[in-house]
Amino acid sequence: MQVSVPLESARVEECTEALAAPFDPREVKFKPAVVNGNRALALAYVDARVIQDRLDDVLGVAGWQDEYECLPDGSVVCRLRLRLGDEWITKMDVGGPSEQPDEGDRRKAAFSDALKRAAVKFGVGRYLYRLPSQWVDYDPRKKQFAKTPTLPPSAIRQPPSAVRQLSVQTAKRDAERAESDERKAESGRRKADMPANGVELQRRVHDYDARLAKQGVCQAGELVKHIVQAGVKAGYESDLATWSGPAIALAVEEARAFEARLRRQKSERKEVA
Repeated sequence: MQVSVPLESARVEECTEALAAPFDPREVKFKPAVVNGNRALALAYVDARVIQDRLDDVLGVAGWQDEYECLPDGSVVCRLRLRLGDEWITKMDVGGPSEQPDEGDRRKAAFSDALKRAAVKFGVGRYLYRLPSQWVDYDPRKKQFAKTPTLPPSAIRQPPSAVRQLSVQTAKRDAERAESDERKAESGRRKADMPANGVELQRRVHDYDARLAKQGVCQAGELVKHIVQAGVKAGYESDLATWSGPAIALAVEEARAFEARLRRQKSERKEVA
């Protein structure tokens, strides 16, 4: 008897596999963990930016959230939340500061370390901790490897990357679902929560603009400028506080279309990349 796997469970499993897949070897760096004369134990790692790219690729920019807490000893706690299927899963870990002389650099290193450690709990980059020990020639004076360490075949993703294709498809599905959900939610808000007057409209538009800018969807002020230009083109004044009736409805529709267009463009750029 063939047992069918629920679609949602299968998609979660695909996302989990894509998160844990090996990185492009060009993104993997090495640092000396232990130095013994002119030999050093090479430790493989990736930058926090690479972790963020993996989360974006697999889950989409709206599919993950991170939150940080600075501790008195200089370490940082990262709470990483991923949307896997219909659930948000949170895992956390602590990152330590570096030994750099600048305090700001030490704190930034702690933030990066905390994110990477929390991501490992979701499988991201976990394979790097399981690589076989590798001692290579090292120049202690220049503080660099004499020869670039190598990765074993098991840690190299072979092209064409099925995982990359899966990541793009998953991100596209998530973006499409998020856009569909937003359309439905916005439709309900337009009916039940339309701004009562121009002053309220102005406040909401500026708040919405700030939220989209914080999420990286657009630049600060870009949404406000777009709505004002659309209103002026339709014959309304440039001051949002004077708008009413049809003008408010126009502003709501333009805000929805503006966000949907930018999120779709961002998703398409990821697919092309």
